Amino acid sequence: MTPGDWRTLAARQFALLHADLTVLYTDAVDDWLHAAPPYPPGANTPAWLIWHIARGQDRNISELLGRAQLWTADGWADRFQRPRDPADTGLGHTTAQAAAFRVPPASGENLAAYAAAAHARTLGYLAAAPPSDAARPVTSPTLRNTHTVEERLAALVRDGFEHAGQLGLCAAAVRR
Repeated sequence: MTPGDWRTLAARQFALLHADLTVLYTDAVDDWLHAAPPYPPGANTPAWLIWHIARGQDRNISELLGRAQLWTADGWADRFQRPRDPADTGLGHTTAQAAAFRVPPASGENLAAYAAAAHARTLGYLAAAPPSDAARPVTSPTLRNTHTVEERLAALVRDGFEHAGQLGLCAAAVRR
């Protein structure tokens, strides 16, 4: 990857996102991870937000690579005591489903490790992708829609930073 290349730009964006998340969940405790922020009503918990960002990266990058998701192939679903459903990413969760989301003990460690694994796969894909890959259309077997690699990566970055901002607000509100 070279400066000015789409893969370099994407890798930098994902690295910034991962760094922001790492700061927010380092030394996180179970009470904070599962605490509902006071505003807005129905806001997602920090645990759900971290998990959802990692799941989105895992699903999308795995589909771009044509590989099984880390969630199912590497046993993360079992560690989180969640269904081994590749579509279970939080997309479409109701407020009640997101509020009920829990991760087992040592959840901060599981969330950090899963986010790191998804991030590593993302950077690995970007390092190996051919320069022309951004224009490649990819059909999601999970969502049954088709978008280019560029569109999928742009949506992942937007969604990731949007949720990282929500996570920052959660941290400020809940950790007072």
